[in-house]
Amino acid sequence: MAVEFVGIDPDTDRDHCPTVWADREAQEILLQGWKPDTRTQAQCQGTSPANGPVPDDEAIVRIPARMIPMVREACDAVERAQLR
Repeated sequence: MAVEFVGIDPDTDRDHCPTVWADREAQEILLQGWKPDTRTQAQCQGTSPANGPVPDDEAIVRIPARMIPMVREACDAVERAQLR
């Protein structure tokens, strides 16, 4: 897996930082973010009838809006890899 660093939240302390990576080979985006509180977790799970509990091998993560450009960059990198 060739994971490429895209960006890190510039407003964090470098120890607890939302981060974005792109894996062009697997065509996936990887996100590190803050765990949601219990209320937010419940709200995310209840937003549609199809939502169930979050499996143990999955997570809901929260990243700040200021990181949207980094998420877009990761999306673009993965999308470009699909075109090759």
